[in-house]
Amino acid sequence: MVRLTVRGVVFSALFAALLVVFSFLRVDVGPVPIVLENIVPLLAGALLGPMYGFFSMLLILVLVAAGVPILGGSGGFSIFLGPSGGYVVGWAVVAWLIGLVLPRLRGARVMTFILGFVVVEVVGVFLEDALGAAWLMHVLHYSLQRTLASGFYIFLPGDTVKALVTTIVWSVVREIYPVTRLVGPAGQSVVKLADESQG
Repeated sequence: MVRLTVRGVVFSALFAALLVVFSFLRVDVGPVPIVLENIVPLLAGALLGPMYGFFSMLLILVLVAAGVPILGGSGGFSIFLGPSGGYVVGWAVVAWLIGLVLPRLRGARVMTFILGFVVVEVVGVFLEDALGAAWLMHVLHYSLQRTLASGFYIFLPGDTVKALVTTIVWSVVREIYPVTRLVGPAGQSVVKLADESQG
């Protein structure tokens, strides 16, 4: 049974709200714009851990699917079916994977920082952009070369900067507010997602 804490739910909602705000900052360069919002899944996973990082992005996906215009003023299931669909769905995967791996890193501070950056770069940039590019290729019937040019390579410089910023924030915050302190210990449940068995 999954148990949620008040702090975990609140921080998940805050990160979801942050993504909504950031979604209005974008530069149209082709079928998929350059955006700021995709730093939020990286930060959510790094700071909230796998469950709440995923939950924060799940909130976004559910609201978008319900038609709430929260992504730059747009919403609806058409978002998932359009050129940006793979990137948007990938947010939940990225947040979960980053939240799963980063807390397991141990060692000297510099080495942990380097490893943390590698994790965020590989998962939050390469995997995320690969998922998005694959869907872009499917939807628009692009060739592989055109897909890489308009849906992958163009995003790497900016997304790498976001990965670096995320790693810096994570390395500072984790010393003061580790995941369990930020979202609350798992045992302090306030919301139950499944009824306990009776008997």
